[in-house]
Amino acid sequence: MSDRKDMELIAGLVPRGSRVLDLGCGTGEFLAHLRDHRECSGYGVEIADANVLACTQRGVNVIQLNLEEGLALFEDQSFDVVLQLETLQHLRNTEKMLRETARVGRIGIVSFPNFAHWPNRLHVVAGRMPVTRVLPYQWYDTPNIRVGTYADFEVLARKDGLRILDAFGIQNGSAVRRWPNLRASVAVFKFERAGV
Repeated sequence: MSDRKDMELIAGLVPRGSRVLDLGCGTGEFLAHLRDHRECSGYGVEIADANVLACTQRGVNVIQLNLEEGLALFEDQSFDVVLQLETLQHLRNTEKMLRETARVGRIGIVSFPNFAHWPNRLHVVAGRMPVTRVLPYQWYDTPNIRVGTYADFEVLARKDGLRILDAFGIQNGSAVRRWPNLRASVAVFKFERAGV
């Protein structure tokens, strides 16, 4: 996550001083931001060697782990917040990782490209897969295993017994709360296990 305004919007969902686990943390930029601006501590989980090195160079605690193997390494409710920012679309077993996020953290926060954003719809109507700032790859070279929509995530969350605490879209660095499924290129959800 490199857009500063997007980062600030999502960081605002993380309670100050939280113990955070960032799944698919990339270069550790967001965790470093939380550490420096919100007094958070925690760990990143990353598989790519270059990203693990970048995290270390930033002073971010990182564990090299393939998320497809799950989070058995972590105890139930061992973190205040578990992040999956721009990670879900890269995983084969999205539903399992969502349940693991809710198990390991008191709160989960996810973000992902919203495929239902209106420019994407126009591309599809024209018979083409979209290529945008948020979905920058051609269909044949994308690292994304799947695409999803804001509305789809709401359905999945209910199915998996998650209670959505906050939800919005992001478009050009601004929160979109009115018709986010249509008007936002990124979907953001903060949730907890129902009954908690």
